[in-house]
Amino acid sequence: MKTSIIQFGTSRFLQAHADLMVFQGSDHHITVVETTGSTASRDRIEAINKTASFPVILRGLSNGQQIDTRIDVSSVTRGLSAREQYAELRRIFIDEADYVISNTGDRGFEVPTETDISPTGWTCYPELLTLLLHERFRKHGRPLTLLPSELVSRNGSVLRDIVMGLAADHGLGTLFSQWLKTECLWMNSLVDRIVSEPIEPIGAVAEPYALWAIEKQSGFVPPARHPDLVIVDDLAAVERKKLFILNLSHTLLAEKWQAESRPATETVREILNDQHVLDWVSEIMEMEVIPAFGADKDAAHDYWKTCLERFCNPFLAHRLADITQNHAAKVERRIGGLMDWKKECGFERLRAAVPLISSRETA
Repeated sequence: MKTSIIQFGTSRFLQAHADLMVFQGSDHHITVVETTGSTASRDRIEAINKTASFPVILRGLSNGQQIDTRIDVSSVTRGLSAREQYAELRRIFIDEADYVISNTGDRGFEVPTETDISPTGWTCYPELLTLLLHERFRKHGRPLTLLPSELVSRNGSVLRDIVMGLAADHGLGTLFSQWLKTECLWMNSLVDRIVSEPIEPIGAVAEPYALWAIEKQSGFVPPARHPDLVIVDDLAAVERKKLFILNLSHTLLAEKWQAESRPATETVREILNDQHVLDWVSEIMEMEVIPAFGADKDAAHDYWKTCLERFCNPFLAHRLADITQNHAAKVERRIGGLMDWKKECGFERLRAAVPLISSRETA
């Protein structure tokens, strides 16, 4: 069966996000490719090739209603190991693919100091992608749409620049570079869904809420039509909403959890059951954060209410101890970033009585 989508990454997030949306909103089929050689990735590839579908269970709250439903996803029809089955991967990439989806982890876009784009020498996803794109260009030059979902701001543009840099470093020619820049579509996107646990050997449990926001480009045709896949004029506005509402409120709750030496295993849902904490974080969001969105403040307010519903998911055990990892960096990016953005927008300084905010203001 022809697979018009190649997906680099085997994570349970992709199973419950892109794979599910493609299944629900298109006739496309997907080849999933593992690139790390890890035991877990290889086991998932083996499971894909042994079954016609895998379960995704959506559990949580949606518009006040409790959801607990199972969907058997059959959009993924083939699994490959990039190293062990490179010839087959090359054939599919050249002859079948119209889209490339990727989610290769926190360090997925990193490249080594000494790069190699040969079939046996590549060590990272950008090297492999450059190799495959060059093979496709040499054979027929049919354009391709690339949809990275790594959590990197303007991920499509970043990945394009990395690949073009590798092409230049390895002397692949100006015609290839021009094809990459003008013929292929490198889509900037943002994804959001909490996928709480795997189902072995393949499948996932996730919350009902999902977002796949893709920034508009001329000529782009989405890989699926789905209510949670939205095309937006300005992805930066979507990123700000997620960063300064969802992510920042997590950081505030983590700060409260640390400052009050609350129970070690406490979850987001449990801390928000404390009315004092709920009032505290709600005041900050309603008085300090949402007004900064100006004309978009009503949508920001609705998004905050959605976040609270997600935080109170009775099926989700989101531990605050996990959220506090890299806490200082998160404070600077989220709270520091909010303060800088408010200043740029002409808003006065934050007034909320939060120690980590006031200390940052007076530093």
